[in-house]
Order: sequence, then structure tokens, then C-alpha cells
Amino acid sequence: MADFPFLKFSAKIEIIGINPFVFLPKHILSSLMEQAKTDKGKIRVTLKIDGFQFTQTLVKYSGEWRLYLNTPMRKAAKKEVGDRANFEIKFNPEKKIQPISLELKAALEKNKKAKAKFETLSPSLQNEIMRYIVGLKSEESKKENVIRAIQYLLGKTKFLGREIE
Repeated sequence: MADFPFLKFSAKIEIIGINPFVFLPKHILSSLMEQAKTDKGKIRVTLKIDGFQFTQTLVKYSGEWRLYLNTPMRKAAKKEVGDRANFEIKFNPEKKIQPISLELKAALEKNKKAKAKFETLSPSLQNEIMRYIVGLKSEESKKENVIRAIQYLLGKTKFLGREIE
């Protein structure tokens, strides 16, 4: 697997809604897109903020690519909205693996039609479903939502506010 070099830049931390972020210089954004071989979707990156390293996802929102900076990142670097920070960033080719709940896995194995539909969903929608179910606290909630997810995959109900495509 290729190891990409860190690209350095300095930027002011801005905010949109409640989300702090920075814009990347165009030449760095172009380089990351070239390394990722895409200019769409999300681009996983490894970044350093004033030397503190994190893994993050570069996303396009409202027509602009943004690097969002969550609270743990800003606290570690002692930076807030309005501050200027030094960044190092590189493309991270590692895939983010979302764990699938045992309950959902078992239900998909029992229902081949639902499993076949699940496998046709976009990776981001698969991850959204898996992340939602894994994040539920009670076993009862997991059980209920696995049933709803299967019904959704069979085209019988909405799930996570969506109709099946």
C-alpha cells in the first residue's frame, strides 16, 4: 500500500452552523483528490493539527470541500474557532470498516431477499444502517430495529427516514 507524504498548510478555523472546519488550499485539495482517485463522495485523510495526529474524512458540503474539526481534535491542539492552526494532511487509503451487529447479520442470513437488497445498497447507506443498529443500547431496541431494517430492505416500511430505492 502506498504511503503518501504529508502536505503542509496553515488555515483559520471557521464554523458553519455548529461545525468547526477549515478550507484546504486548492493545490492541496487537488493533490488529495488525485491520490484518492476521486473528486466525489468522502476522502479519508490522516491529519496533524499543530503536531497532534487524527484520522478524519474530508467532505463536500454546500458546494465546498471542508475538513471538519471535532472537539477532541481542537482540544488536543488547544485551538478554537477563529484561531489559526498549522496542518499536515495526507490521503489515508485504509477503508473504514463499520462493524455489523450480530443481530443484523443473523437476520440477513435468514432472509436471502433482504440480504440481496442490502448488498445492492451504497456502501454509505450500508454503513449508516450498521452504525445505527450497533449504536443502540438496549437489546430490545436492537431487536426491534433489526426487524424494521429487514422490513425496509423488503420494501415494506421506511427506515431511518428513507424509502427503499
